[in-house]
Amino acid sequence: MTTAGATVKAAEGATRASWPWLNGWTIGTLVIASIAVTPVAAVIFIGLAPIGDIWEHLVSTVLTLYISTTLMLMIGVGAGTLVIGVGTAWLVSMCRFPGKRMFEWALLLPMAMPAYVIAYVYTDILEYAGPIQGLLRETFDWTTRRDYWFPEVRSLGGAISMMTLVFYPYVYLLSRAAFMEQSICVLEASRVLGRGPVRSFFSVALPLARPAIIIGVSMALMETLNDFGTVDFFAVSSFTQGIYDVWLNMNSVAGAARLASILLVFVIVLVGLERFARRKQRFHHTTTRYRALPGYRLEGTRRILAILACALPVVLGFVLPSMVLGGYSLIYFETAMNPEFLGYALNSLMLSSLAAVLAVVIGVFMAYGVRLRNERVLKVMVRLASLGYAVPGAVLAVGVLVTLGAIDNGIDGFMRDTFGISTGLLLSGSITAVTFGYLVRFLALSFGTVEASLGKITPSMDGAARSLGHGAFSTLRRVHLPLIRGSMLTAAMLVFVDSMKELPLTVILRPFNFHTLATFVHQYASDEQLGEASLAALSIVGFGVLPVIVLSIAVARSRPGHPHGEQAS
Repeated sequence: MTTAGATVKAAEGATRASWPWLNGWTIGTLVIASIAVTPVAAVIFIGLAPIGDIWEHLVSTVLTLYISTTLMLMIGVGAGTLVIGVGTAWLVSMCRFPGKRMFEWALLLPMAMPAYVIAYVYTDILEYAGPIQGLLRETFDWTTRRDYWFPEVRSLGGAISMMTLVFYPYVYLLSRAAFMEQSICVLEASRVLGRGPVRSFFSVALPLARPAIIIGVSMALMETLNDFGTVDFFAVSSFTQGIYDVWLNMNSVAGAARLASILLVFVIVLVGLERFARRKQRFHHTTTRYRALPGYRLEGTRRILAILACALPVVLGFVLPSMVLGGYSLIYFETAMNPEFLGYALNSLMLSSLAAVLAVVIGVFMAYGVRLRNERVLKVMVRLASLGYAVPGAVLAVGVLVTLGAIDNGIDGFMRDTFGISTGLLLSGSITAVTFGYLVRFLALSFGTVEASLGKITPSMDGAARSLGHGAFSTLRRVHLPLIRGSMLTAAMLVFVDSMKELPLTVILRPFNFHTLATFVHQYASDEQLGEASLAALSIVGFGVLPVIVLSIAVARSRPGHPHGEQAS
């Protein structure tokens, strides 16, 4: 016995010597990261398995259409968000014209408007029976559709336009932050060499901001791949719409998983190109001296064009849809404000709040675990777990149901064999499934925000706390949490708002006869009942406005030398 005990202790000592970084924090971080990766791995596993004749049917009928449509959607949205986002960011950062300060934050407002909501609004305005075409027919005495031509809003071009209007703020936000961080010295050097504002933009400012712009466009394209409500309402045959159709209408989980696996290839290529572009393009500032950006004063026609360029995205992407929804909300207020609506709002608040709290807690745990032991294995697993935000909601929904279904079947089989009773589905099609899906999708938001905040805390503070006898948990509670409280609140706010807007995950994972504001709006608007859904849609938009304003203030204060930010040394 003594020899055996000595052998076990020696083995444990050897393990600790081989893996000195393993402790409660790191093991927990690895476990959480593994769980977060499981749904994506499940999609790939099921997608690679044989699925019978349905795959040949999909290949011969719709697969080529899904691929071509998704590519055109990405190209269109990418080009549109690039032009609007970078152009407006340059104007409000480097130029001086009336309304500049208002546009600085107003250009972010369309981010609060879900793409499917703006699609419903513009369809109501621009369709044949809508007010625009009705006014044209009355003005020019047209009687039928054959008498005139009008662009079809329910089309691929319409979907590209709707998504561009609400996704360009991703490019604008990061581009503006990059322009605000640029040293005035390099811009002055360009002016001294005889280059005007336009040439300085293309030869100096744009290359310096290129990494941030690439990230912004990548985020907009990831949101494009995730969109379900717009492509479903416009009958655009994208991969997301195809996954939903194959799963629920053809009743083939395996076929949906195979489509989801192909869509993952789009995501992987997108992430890879973004990383490659950032690695191959490195630019460095030549000075640490910063002062307020001077701004090019615009006069005459240029001033008018600048105002129009900044005003049109705000008006079309936020003001006009909000006015339409507000008008309908007043008309249908008594009909919409009922116990069902309040119940759906409560469901949204409950799910979003639960996801936000859990995401922040898990994000803090993982970020602190990486801070304690910055091991390669740990960093790789955490990065993989953070890829959930890049994976479309429809893909994650497939993986979540496959994963939870396997767990449910395992529990049910064990209970049948052991106690002779059936437990049925405990996790699949429940609130647990929806919450798990939200966590996997939005964990990157909380982890990234908290990790960036923790990275600003000097390691010497950890050493000082340890020298005073505090362990890892005590150091986190007494030192780090008070310092990162603002970032934790920001992370919670971002997860909450994105969960309120999330549609594809919720549609697929929600329990039977369970609605959130997003699913309620989608159901009623799809049935041409926008008036009844307007109050719910306006509520979703309202929840997104506050974080947008906070983001705008944060960007404005990020410029070194700003009166409320860091002073240049």
